[in-house]
Amino acid sequence: MSDERTNASWTGVTIDCVDPARLARFWSDLLGRPRTAEMDAPGWASVGSRHDTAPRLTFRAVPEARAGKVRIHLDVSVGDVEEARRRIEALGGSWAGVRHDYDEGSVLTMCDPEGNEFCIVSYAER
Repeated sequence: MSDERTNASWTGVTIDCVDPARLARFWSDLLGRPRTAEMDAPGWASVGSRHDTAPRLTFRAVPEARAGKVRIHLDVSVGDVEEARRRIEALGGSWAGVRHDYDEGSVLTMCDPEGNEFCIVSYAER
């Protein structure tokens, strides 16, 4: 029997960063999702809404820069990893120099403007 109080659904990811507005612009442009005012407070920025079908991204200012490897990252599906790589670099991101080609498709590890890693994935046709 399902209990509405214990049903969990994923509504967003919060990313600690130095410049929330800059990262919100980058992710909004990359994903084609609008910046929103849901987390409209000093030191916060958001992309998308908790009411969307895709999770909202929220950026929270912290005083320190990222140190060490982030233990979670986003995967972004793209049609062509090389084309997406060029677009990400034009938006201020960078390629981490890692590419994997699998039977399922190709994966490039990228970094947002603050160095947070994420992967772009081009899935092979089945």
